Amino acid sequence: MRTHHTITLLTTAAATTFALTACTPQTSSSGKPAAPSAAASGASSAPSSAAPAAKTPKTATLPNFVGKGLQTAQDEAQAAGFYALKSHDALGRDRLQALDRNWKVCSQTPAAGASIDTSTSVDFGAVKLEETCPATDAPAPKPAGDTMPNFVGQGMKVVRGALPSNASITVKDAVQSRMVLQESNWKVCSQDPKPGTALSGQPVSFTVAKTEETCP
Repeated sequence: MRTHHTITLLTTAAATTFALTACTPQTSSSGKPAAPSAAASGASSAPSSAAPAAKTPKTATLPNFVGKGLQTAQDEAQAAGFYALKSHDALGRDRLQALDRNWKVCSQTPAAGASIDTSTSVDFGAVKLEETCPATDAPAPKPAGDTMPNFVGQGMKVVRGALPSNASITVKDAVQSRMVLQESNWKVCSQDPKPGTALSGQPVSFTVAKTEETCP
């Protein structure tokens, strides 16, 4: 019986020592409690990335390009830091500036002297070298609605664009029996139906002459 009591006391003492050891925080060599590790506290050890700095817009003064050749104007605009360039037909005929050296600048938007962001789009109004610049850009014809507009004297290409895309259109040379191939070089001499006629899907026909010619 004495042996039995001794074993029981030793077992109880060992269990008590294990429990106290498990509940006691670990200490460093200095005797102070050790700081919890980053993994144990759930904190991330990866460095935080700073947000990228916002780019500051670059500004410059837009030079005056009016009166210069279109190709020269474009080259000088790029040298000044402006690369978003476009151009249009100042006579309202919707011609493409296929060879920039054959065109000259009549107007520019924005106007010269403005201090603007260099990413701003710069638009040149241009005419061919032998043509005279208009005082202001010729307006494009208004799209046809329920009635036929008066298209006489306007460029055939922009007239076609003002009519419904499904319209049946006939174009004939009013001066000779030439084929009308590049409509931006032709103007309307007569039209059928007449201006003010109700449009209800009927075919539309035009006679045209070259822009520099006189309509018969």
